[in-house]
Amino acid sequence: MNWILEHILTILIAIPMASMVALALFPRNARRAMYGFALVMAILGFAASLLLLAGDYSQGQFQFIERRAWVPSFGISYLVGVDGLSLFLVILTTFLMPVAIISSTSAVKDRVKEYLISFMLLDAAMIGAFVSLDLFLFFIFWELMLIPMALIIGVWGSENKVYAAVKFFIYTMTGSALMLVALLYMVVQYKGLTGIYSFDYFELRRLILPPAMQMWLFAAFALSFAIKVPLWPLHTWLPDAHVEAPTAGSVILAAVLLKMGTYGFLRMAMPLLPHASFEAGPTIALLGLVGIVFGSLVAWMQKDLKKLVAYSSVAHLGLVMVGLFALTNRAVAGGVMQMLAHGISTGALFLLVGVIYERRHTKLIEEFGGIAKVMPAYCAIFVIITLSSVGLPGTNGFVGEFLILWGTFTSKVLVHPRWVTAVAATGVILGVVYMLSAVMRVFFGSLKNPKNKALRDLSVREWAYLLPLVAVVVLMGVWPNPFLRRIEPAVELVRMDYLEKARKSASLTKPVLDTPVSFLLPDDYLPASEFIMPTSPTPPPPVASSMTAPPKKLPAPPVLNKPGLMPKSILKVPAGSPTPAPPPGGES
Repeated sequence: MNWILEHILTILIAIPMASMVALALFPRNARRAMYGFALVMAILGFAASLLLLAGDYSQGQFQFIERRAWVPSFGISYLVGVDGLSLFLVILTTFLMPVAIISSTSAVKDRVKEYLISFMLLDAAMIGAFVSLDLFLFFIFWELMLIPMALIIGVWGSENKVYAAVKFFIYTMTGSALMLVALLYMVVQYKGLTGIYSFDYFELRRLILPPAMQMWLFAAFALSFAIKVPLWPLHTWLPDAHVEAPTAGSVILAAVLLKMGTYGFLRMAMPLLPHASFEAGPTIALLGLVGIVFGSLVAWMQKDLKKLVAYSSVAHLGLVMVGLFALTNRAVAGGVMQMLAHGISTGALFLLVGVIYERRHTKLIEEFGGIAKVMPAYCAIFVIITLSSVGLPGTNGFVGEFLILWGTFTSKVLVHPRWVTAVAATGVILGVVYMLSAVMRVFFGSLKNPKNKALRDLSVREWAYLLPLVAVVVLMGVWPNPFLRRIEPAVELVRMDYLEKARKSASLTKPVLDTPVSFLLPDDYLPASEFIMPTSPTPPPPVASSMTAPPKKLPAPPVLNKPGLMPKSILKVPAGSPTPAPPPGGES
């Protein structure tokens, strides 16, 4: 058991990878056997991911860290780990994969082998991206996700599937290319200070760059992650991809892939480039607000039920972005909770749309009406998931939205935080309007269309993949503490370190190295300097830096103290006081 726990993250990546190889050996006509095998392996992966809950997340440190040399001469290693920010995103991924496979058994009957191999590859890549702590490894998994999802949309999608797949591919590749350039630039800067290359996440978090340099790099990171969210106005690929993708593809795209963008901001862009993300934070929050209102209004006007759910994602994830850049513990923790809640609720909505599409082969709202009379169980499940999507108290959607709005209201970094909160709250109200309006038009009223009179209610197979989602909706809504007590310590560490480094970098004119981020690591972690051999026989002398010892006096940050952006008190250090280390606890 100890060996399993020591290598649990590698096992989670290896299970779908091994499944790909095994599926390739199946006869092409063994459709049921392939679905059965893929389902068993996906359930095995979910069961294994639950072992991650055994870690100690009370201090916000990374758990289950595993490291192996890969390309030592370039500082590239296989480095994985999980903390409170990524823990439940990994579990969400493994939880939804069996659901996606079960839902596909009646919808996808052609090229089943290739279809399931694509899903297994996508599963491994998503887990790998969430747990990667080597930036080169992160980029590999980030790009690897693109291939199977583009295939799932382009091969097994609807009428305009090729157009949607190509659009998705172009958008994502454009952002990824810029992110790679930014990563390489940071690695070169690190080598200039240490004499060695390193893609180690913890080592690169020590690198503090001048403000102007950070802004250019942040622009590259932000574009890549904003496309993935998607953040308005970079959202235009999303409705096409959702509408054309098969049901299971839409589920994974909405529930997991979109979270790569929000996770990327929180894990990569904000800690690695704190000053730039701090400066750009109000602008990104503003774009999130526009996305909330825009996505809600456009969703309200939709005649296609699947496209309505797709635009609702723009609104929900716009709210997440507001929470992340409000930079209070409550708002950021609420943002993480909202990522999980959106994954469950919106994934379930796409499954429910798929159920009705399989029976009627249409997603137009006007084609329905009054079907609660013939599909009462389906209607009940749809209403429960709808209420969770609009944030009804007692469901998963309420916890994240409440924490985001509360934390944003008390934010000290946003311009006019109370107005920001008010505008964000309109998204919640509009969500009630467009979702309940759709429910009324689809399920209630008279049963006028004769094609709907013979619709059958939920089958045993459909109950099997919908009931677990309903259970999680209720669990997260009435008992959020098991989630929050693991998320909040990691949020607090990230936030405190982020603000401290933003203050330090404000007056820099050249890159420097900060002290090691040991507060994120367990005691037995091996630093990169001891793990990677330097490229030269004799290591260069240590670089003198004002960041390696507490300064006598730190100059006031001229850029961060712009009027109306952030109060000076939050970044001000009294003259003669030492630089505080990020504490294990803080304000909520």
